[in-house]
Amino acid sequence: MTRAEQGPFRVLISDNVAPECLAVFEGVKEIELDYEPKLSREALLERLPRYDGWIVRSGTKVDAEALARAERLRAVVRAGVGVDNIDLREATRRGVLVMNTPEGNTVAAAEHAIALLFAAARNVPQAHAALHEGRWERKRWIGVAVAGKTLGVIGLGKVGREVARRGVGLGMRVLGYDPFVTEEVARALEIEVADLDEVVREADFLSLHVPLNDRTRGLIDARRLESMKPGAIVINTARGGVVDEAALLEAIRGGAIAGAALDVFTEEPLPAGSPLLEEPRIVLTPHLGASTREAQEAVGTQSARQLIDYLLHGAITHPVNMVAVDPALAERVEPWTELLRRLGSMQAQLREGTVRQIVLRYAGELFGPSERRWLTLGFLAGFLRHFVSAPVNLVNAEHLAREHHLQVVEEATSETYDYTHLVTTEVETVEGGTQALRVRRLAGTIFGQRSPRLVRLDGYQTDALPEGPMLLVSNTDTPGVIGLIGTLLGEQGINIASMYVGRDTTGGTALAILNVDSEPPAEVLERLAAQPGILWVRTIRP
Repeated sequence: MTRAEQGPFRVLISDNVAPECLAVFEGVKEIELDYEPKLSREALLERLPRYDGWIVRSGTKVDAEALARAERLRAVVRAGVGVDNIDLREATRRGVLVMNTPEGNTVAAAEHAIALLFAAARNVPQAHAALHEGRWERKRWIGVAVAGKTLGVIGLGKVGREVARRGVGLGMRVLGYDPFVTEEVARALEIEVADLDEVVREADFLSLHVPLNDRTRGLIDARRLESMKPGAIVINTARGGVVDEAALLEAIRGGAIAGAALDVFTEEPLPAGSPLLEEPRIVLTPHLGASTREAQEAVGTQSARQLIDYLLHGAITHPVNMVAVDPALAERVEPWTELLRRLGSMQAQLREGTVRQIVLRYAGELFGPSERRWLTLGFLAGFLRHFVSAPVNLVNAEHLAREHHLQVVEEATSETYDYTHLVTTEVETVEGGTQALRVRRLAGTIFGQRSPRLVRLDGYQTDALPEGPMLLVSNTDTPGVIGLIGTLLGEQGINIASMYVGRDTTGGTALAILNVDSEPPAEVLERLAAQPGILWVRTIRP
């Protein structure tokens, strides 16, 4: 049956969208649109089998149950960025493409960050409230100037760069941190780059634009807040949890910093009894970063155009999940793709400094051009998921790598030595202060049909399982260290599942890689790092 014989595509919009979104579908005779933003859950499930396309915002739950009912569904488009309400794994399993519209609210989010900066600098909400209560308090609400001050921007993605540009336009010195942004990119933005702690120390206003993940949770903690200028102001329009809210309150009340402006919170909606509401030096807004008429219009019209382009022409814009691949290729490389994803994740967690280049060396006859492509995408997906807020997979990994200016080099040879097939990953970084070049090498292979192994970490041969949690301990090659590690972990009830030890030379340095049943708490890591002969300690989760 041809497409014409099947009739027009049917599209459902189940959340409120701007009228401009609906207008995009007018005159598209190949598509019938149903706009039903008030459907009950039961009614939604009953109607889903008839639709080819679906546009949602955050209010509709696109879960496994809904996807199972949507037998004809080809694509879901999120009118916005976050896809927490969409079961990506189930959508992928069912061959449903998921797209979002990340560019529609970039300017709105940046403008809100700047609005909060001014509101906090000039005490605008406090003065407004006082005046409404009949108090004329000019002297009480004296603010601080913005021009000539240092704006620290943590995270120089789309929104962070827009904030940086506006800071430059306001006559501020802009100091940025992002592990992917090079000096060349910084010069184009007319800003300076530095390491994270330097940006925190130097900033008069610190604006956060990073995703929330294991690396960024509590990024601005008590230690970093104590290192800031006494007059500094923290602005968070990124994600709740990036700032330790209890430490922030303590820092403000103790005089370590002057105040804060928050649009996002660890718990949303913000509970009525939150202590944040009791502190007048904190400006609060209810997650309004993308809430402008223009942004809502933009994400609405973009979602409509993306869905139309996909249904009618097969064009894919801003995908966030896996789409169909050649089944034979997928089956052949799946264990290796998973190995590369884990190696990428490990490299990201072990990274120190700004990423300059990634080199992937493929050795063995299995790795033809098509295979290398998917393995490289697997590495990038594992690596990038620690730095971006959007879901990362084989579909969007390459796009995100370009967006973050990652230089990726592939090298291939059919010659092998110790292993039939081997992939060596190298991440070159540059230290912020010294500009010293560092190369971290991780190599892996597959034993049997599907068993992944980490066989080299820098200069150390190993035979470790790349599965987490993992504890890495570097030490001088002296007797007793392994026993010490076991004792400290045993005291905390942490079981060691497996351990692999390698050394460079006798009496030189050694590396222990432990697979443990639970992640050691911070105090255990600190005790371990303080022991004689221990050089460094890290935990990672591939």
